[in-house]
Amino acid sequence: MTTETTPRLRADARRNRDRIITAAQAVFTERGTEVPMEEVARTAGVGVGTLYRRFPDRDSLIRAVAHDAFSSVLEDTRATIEQEPDAWRALSQILHRGMALRTVVRLTVLSSRARALINADPNTEAVNNEFMALVDDLVKRAQADGTLRDDISTGDIAVLSSLALQGVQALPEELRTVAPARYIAVLLDGLRADNSRPLPGRPISAQEVVVRTPEVDV
Repeated sequence: MTTETTPRLRADARRNRDRIITAAQAVFTERGTEVPMEEVARTAGVGVGTLYRRFPDRDSLIRAVAHDAFSSVLEDTRATIEQEPDAWRALSQILHRGMALRTVVRLTVLSSRARALINADPNTEAVNNEFMALVDDLVKRAQADGTLRDDISTGDIAVLSSLALQGVQALPEELRTVAPARYIAVLLDGLRADNSRPLPGRPISAQEVVVRTPEVDV
């Protein structure tokens, strides 16, 4: 009996975990990371006890959501680069991605608590660093190809895409799913090399947009 039931229990536990992570990603993206844990459980369709067995506190859930979101973005980025040899088109496709990128933006831009937890998590940091390195390589390749303006850097693109994705939070729900594609398209038009009007200031590097927060908000 133990042999037959153990795999089933493990499969059920995995499904519950996946449902909680998916629900938390959606809820955190739309409403921030301070949403009551009971609301996350309700959205996931599990009991509060089940949620706390998998994630004993809010911080552990935030870390799991962040790692899953970053990993999803990284996996998609790898696949895009493998399938699309043209650097500009690959970069455009990556910037047009939806939920995972919005989750990353929501966690790292608006919540100092989440940002501190993510910065302190070496696993998530490693995934984020690899993602930024891949984007940085695309930026340099696109500039070498003459398709991306040369007075821009990876940090600029990270900040601009964050602003475009985060700005839709104030819109009605029915617009939040369609607006990002519009604003990312406008962003990409401004990044093209044939838009030659000089930018003020200097390019911002990827390293400069990594915000370190010394303490976790309580």
